[in-house]
Amino acid sequence: MAGAAPYSDERAREIIADHMGLEGPALPILHALQAEFGHVPEAAVKEMAEALNVSRAEMHGVVTFYHDFHREPHGRHTLKICRAESCQSMGAEKLANDFLNKLKLEWGQTTPDGKLTVEAVYCLGLCAHSPSALIDGEPVGCIDMQKLDELAAEARS
Repeated sequence: MAGAAPYSDERAREIIADHMGLEGPALPILHALQAEFGHVPEAAVKEMAEALNVSRAEMHGVVTFYHDFHREPHGRHTLKICRAESCQSMGAEKLANDFLNKLKLEWGQTTPDGKLTVEAVYCLGLCAHSPSALIDGEPVGCIDMQKLDELAAEARS
């Protein structure tokens, strides 16, 4: 995430300590780390594992299980395009591939300016408005290339 704070072990330990009183603190800690640093750095996973008294492998498993946690910095904005059956039946796969080709990206990659990451998502529950997408968590239905271009331009401005 552009504008995110640079990683620091000290700050990560503060974030972890702030959440240790919670029941089941792992997910709140991960959300807080990602909010602070724009992703969940490997060094933070090590700090979490030590604080929670679990192995690094267990902590790594939690981070990688949830698709919303990023191991590498992401763009300032995230566009998620639905690839589930309803959206596929309405042309989402071709639309998404054409859009990615236009941006010269693969799924999960970020534009060179660091402003937009494009990811796949599987069912947003907007089937009546297929194909659909999310831009920074906001749903957008009935997308077409013009709408995707507008979303990308806005995100990159």
